[in-house]
Amino acid sequence: MTEHLFLSEKGKKASSTLARVDLDVYFEALENRYHPVDNPSGALPMSVAENQLCWDNLKQKFQQITRKQDIPDWVASYGDAAGVASFREAIASFFSEFLFGCPVNPESLACFGGATGVIEMTAFLLANPGDTAVIPAPSYPVYTGDLGVIPGVKRYDLHTHHELEEIQNEISISLEKLEKTKNEIEAQGSRFKLLILTSPDNPTGMIYSEAQLRSIADWCIAEEIHLIVNEIYGLSRFNLDHPQLRESYPDPIPFYSFGKLMHEYQSPLLHHWYSFSKDFGISGFRIGVIHSHNSGLIQGSRNAGLSHSISNYTQWVVQEMLSDHDFLEEFFQKHTHRLTEAFLTVKKAMDEVGTPIQPAYGSLFAWVDFSAFLKEESHEGETDLWLEIFEKTGVLLTPTDGFGHSKKGLFRLVITSLSPNELKLAMERLQEFFKNKK
Repeated sequence: MTEHLFLSEKGKKASSTLARVDLDVYFEALENRYHPVDNPSGALPMSVAENQLCWDNLKQKFQQITRKQDIPDWVASYGDAAGVASFREAIASFFSEFLFGCPVNPESLACFGGATGVIEMTAFLLANPGDTAVIPAPSYPVYTGDLGVIPGVKRYDLHTHHELEEIQNEISISLEKLEKTKNEIEAQGSRFKLLILTSPDNPTGMIYSEAQLRSIADWCIAEEIHLIVNEIYGLSRFNLDHPQLRESYPDPIPFYSFGKLMHEYQSPLLHHWYSFSKDFGISGFRIGVIHSHNSGLIQGSRNAGLSHSISNYTQWVVQEMLSDHDFLEEFFQKHTHRLTEAFLTVKKAMDEVGTPIQPAYGSLFAWVDFSAFLKEESHEGETDLWLEIFEKTGVLLTPTDGFGHSKKGLFRLVITSLSPNELKLAMERLQEFFKNKK
């Protein structure tokens, strides 16, 4: 065993710890990917949060930009580590027009290589090693590594529900729960330093109401805790007026962007995360954004974030796309339609086999309860069901290990990683599997 020779303790841990527990199975699925002619029995991966719905539109737009425009000279030179001025101006205009609904100062933005870079840099600059970030659970498993590997910040899962019925109207989080959590963390010798919310949420697809965000923001400011709202799925919202969805949302909550509240409060303790990987489906472009009225955080990002800088060529192409608001308007109309149809495909299939599914507001996911099919309610039972589904159907779901959920048997289905025909096929395979299980 020589693979750990000459590594630091952190290096040894990184060398032996996968970023995700399902990576090996995911790569296996990719090697046996479904094709309607060449491999009709192949795998249909629905585990990684990629959005394939509108790449055809974006690809055409990017090709048009690079064909018709000369590459500016500044692309070949060094630029601002937090994003060149014209790029941040384009993002500020995009936020203002499409997400926040209020003015945005480009100087309040810092841009880095993907959501991971943003999370890591924010935690590094706002918290000390050993401090704690509280995250309503279930939530994104890789937060653990993004917060912990380099910043050294601990993750605390604050359970919001056990059964799906507990979050039918909104995510269950109260000031009493937050206060109790703060006391527990302090009793363990740590500090409750960061509170991270995601809206729409991963994996539940739920959102936080304006009243919730105001109440939580007021509490965090009073307690001097940094509140971060991740709106990485902020424009991936379902059309709740669709005739086949309307009855599932008798009293829907309006989406309220945290950026609008930040504009009102102007607090150095409130922060916003965004990435272009989900709403736009360009995860490979690696673009993440911190928005904050804390000038120290933005300047610190600029000074310490060189290793997370985005290539100037990427910034140029994306800023040109963002500057065309007519294109963006049409793009998001198509995206909302295709996203809603994808969610309906999954919802109909799950309803037909009597499997509970969360009536989500948005995101790229369906949060589904398969607990009735567990051989035993344990981590092992959950893993066995996950692998059995993959082995017998070729459909790879996201395992719940790392989500921090208290109940076993709930799984995340990425509804945007397949074409419409592939998604229908995946649902047919799952329906047959669960009918046989019954």
